[in-house]
Amino acid sequence: MSTQPLLVVEGSRRTPRAATRYDIVKRSINRAIEAGYGIGQSVHIGHIAGHVVGYNIAHHGRFCGSLYPLLVRTEYGVTKCRLCEVATA
Repeated sequence: MSTQPLLVVEGSRRTPRAATRYDIVKRSINRAIEAGYGIGQSVHIGHIAGHVVGYNIAHHGRFCGSLYPLLVRTEYGVTKCRLCEVATA
């Protein structure tokens, strides 16, 4: 059996990587939570009252979670919202 000398390399196993679409969605949801839009929070979309029922985790499509992180239930149904479209009630 042939042997080869081992070379020890200093450093970590993890290397920095570019942000993925999943990371961007996660960041948007965290930003919404930090802004006070937790599940159950009463909000207004214009003059329409609603409350946050969840977060949009879709990473592709027209209404992806990076742009529309909030799921808000109103009298008209559930809609995906941007942070700039809602205000706390």
